Amino acid sequence: MEHILNMTKLTLIKFKIMKLKPIKTELDYTQALKRLEIIFDAQPGTKEGDELEILGILIEKYESEHFPINLPDPIEAIKFRMEQMNYTQNDLADIIGLKSRASEILNKKRKLSIEMIRKLHEYMHIPTDVLIQAY
Repeated sequence: MEHILNMTKLTLIKFKIMKLKPIKTELDYTQALKRLEIIFDAQPGTKEGDELEILGILIEKYESEHFPINLPDPIEAIKFRMEQMNYTQNDLADIIGLKSRASEILNKKRKLSIEMIRKLHEYMHIPTDVLIQAY
């Protein structure tokens, strides 16, 4: 039995395949990131490609649990998307209604209505879970 374990270890070392396991500690995470860098350009369908895919899932799970990213402020998301799309306040007004209403929204003097959220999602592709947050 010990001979088989030694052969397995030698094979893992020879082919530099990481023993995949859940990432539970910072050390596990660091080692997983290092391995990810090594196999980053692996071809799909290969052993390293499969390892890359599984390792990516494990890293994503660990990061989502230990480094959660909060959703952006709804108004900041609108402003950011407007900048990306080269939209002006007039363009926003065309989507949600009056120019004065667009100004009130951008200055946080008026809350977004359900209808505005639907239109912003439809025309500007801002996720609704961002837009429905309190601000």
